[in-house]
Amino acid sequence: MDFMPKMPPKNKGPDLGIPIPALSPKTVHIKASEHEFVEPKKIIYDESHIKPWLYSEGYSRLLKFIQRLNVSVRNKKITDPCNISENVQKTLDLLQEVEKWIEEIPPIESEFQRFGNRAFRNWIERLETRSFDLIQNMLPEDMKNAAVEVTPYFTGGFGNGIRIDYGSGHELSFVAFLCCLDLIDFYNEEDYEAVVHKIFVKYLDIVRNIQSTYSLEPAGSHGVWGLDDFQFLPYYFGSAELESHKRIKPKSILQKDTVEYFSKDYMYLACIQFIYKMKKGPFYEHSPMLYDISGVQNWGKINAGMIKMYVCEVLKKVPIVQHFLFGSLINFNESEEKPVMATMIGASASIAPTSSSIGMGPGLSSTSTVLPTSSYYNNSHRSIDQLKNRYL
Repeated sequence: MDFMPKMPPKNKGPDLGIPIPALSPKTVHIKASEHEFVEPKKIIYDESHIKPWLYSEGYSRLLKFIQRLNVSVRNKKITDPCNISENVQKTLDLLQEVEKWIEEIPPIESEFQRFGNRAFRNWIERLETRSFDLIQNMLPEDMKNAAVEVTPYFTGGFGNGIRIDYGSGHELSFVAFLCCLDLIDFYNEEDYEAVVHKIFVKYLDIVRNIQSTYSLEPAGSHGVWGLDDFQFLPYYFGSAELESHKRIKPKSILQKDTVEYFSKDYMYLACIQFIYKMKKGPFYEHSPMLYDISGVQNWGKINAGMIKMYVCEVLKKVPIVQHFLFGSLINFNESEEKPVMATMIGASASIAPTSSSIGMGPGLSSTSTVLPTSSYYNNSHRSIDQLKNRYL
């Protein structure tokens, strides 16, 4: 090809590795009626705060929760029956309420608005105004005092009303909302499959509807060099769902009919279907990273790589986590547990920010660059195999 997008510069900066807390059964059970909740605040402002964050109690709690959710859906389909407890149903009712507002607040028609419909600001304003009461009503009597701390995570999970954008940082905020509810035992471990396959899937439906209705911009996207313009965790959970599937292989994402047929059953394929719907042209051009990941041998390897990539591309990035909130549940206190240091073969886990990011704001260097075939590279470019070795 005569033209390919310019590759981002290689990362420069200190190597902090990839701290991954060891997966373990749930051990934190906070009794809400005896706990002093606080309104969460921003703490991370620059690179010097990243290492304390990666070794904090809040980081460990959040990442362990995400890992447990991942295990709960291993080799299971979205459409498989699962237990829907009273509290899971209450959360679904909350999401159904905010979903109704999309119809009640239609986009503003204007020939001057190609991206970022201003009606989204009205939607966000309603979300911020009504969520506290909705969440307080959702919580049982002995947990109502937690609303002051968990509500900001919920309202931060659907996009930014000023920039009219959405990214993986907003997705992180919503997962933190679920994590906080889990820490106070609003959910139990038997709920985890439903938390993913009912609550999180419903959340994805809502944010995709919002993205399409209000033409939201991707928040600080890597462009073609990112995994996805908007989401990340569906690929982690979705690769777990497919881990031992006998017929659907990573390369199956390139078969549109397969993707369409199975997208209601598997989160990974639902993400790919949304990309096919929203983007035109050859898949390897608009989604080169996903294209190359499709060449990995099995879903288990992809799943193991996704959690490392999530830490590197989301949790270690100042432009994303500088918007993240810390309270008494997801706190900044030093963790007593030492995490396992995962490695990336052939490359360092750089945290140096540059000009673009996946998530909630600008200013992040890419840690992964790929192209569909080695013939597209000159000698200064990294190869596809190097990319795969980096995470997978």
